Amino acid sequence: MTQSAPNILTAAAYGGKGTPRYSVGTLVTNLEQYAAMRASFAAHGFDGSNTEFLYLDNRGPDQTGAYRGLNALLHAARGRHVVLCHQDVLLIGDGAAALERCLDDLDRRDANWALAGNAGGTGPGALVMRISDPHGVDRRMGDLPARVMSLDENFIVVKRSARVGCSADLDSFHFYGADLCLNADVAGYSAWVIDFHLKHLSGGRKSADFFAAEAAFRTKWNHALRPRWMQTTCALLRLSGFGPDRVAGRVAARPLAGLLRRMPGQRPSTKAAE
Repeated sequence: MTQSAPNILTAAAYGGKGTPRYSVGTLVTNLEQYAAMRASFAAHGFDGSNTEFLYLDNRGPDQTGAYRGLNALLHAARGRHVVLCHQDVLLIGDGAAALERCLDDLDRRDANWALAGNAGGTGPGALVMRISDPHGVDRRMGDLPARVMSLDENFIVVKRSARVGCSADLDSFHFYGADLCLNADVAGYSAWVIDFHLKHLSGGRKSADFFAAEAAFRTKWNHALRPRWMQTTCALLRLSGFGPDRVAGRVAARPLAGLLRRMPGQRPSTKAAE
């Protein structure tokens, strides 16, 4: 059965002309936390002159998963940059001016950036971040900005023109930051952690839902990134991230393509249509 589109609500409309610079989108289960978050944004330069605030009311038992809900927010957003953030983040110093400097710097460094956040992974066992949370105050790791392979979900800026979204075949409340980064990478875009400081009230927790989402994420992306032969109408290609497999595929592709062309059913029919 086809699901109806999530109902995206406007908490504060953009009052300027043309396109707002920012859209701030949030999945909301606690209206008090969300009000405090939005007030902290407004106090730090995100107001009706440059920002619209959108949210999905996720109170009650029938919740919309993050993948589907954030895609709906991205679709509804009008801002040049869409800030997808948790309801329990607070701006405590850095604001709209600081974020603008960070994003302008990314434009100069890498015109193909699509995602920016405040914490992520650069490789196995290597993290970069700038955040205050229950694990510590003003935590700094790595030289920023840094290109990353994943982003923490508490705060992610999406360049709307990149048209990057979450996978349609996943739906939970975990790993969507990594999913966004993989989708951006496949499309030729990059993700970065920037030097933008805020406070996240939650330190995160790993429940049974987390491990189920981890398994689903691994299954989906193992399948999506599997080595394969790709047959087009004019070429046979071996696609693989494994170096020796790529070399073997290139060696085998030409004779294999010739063999396939000689197989019955692969030649154009000369029989007149009856």
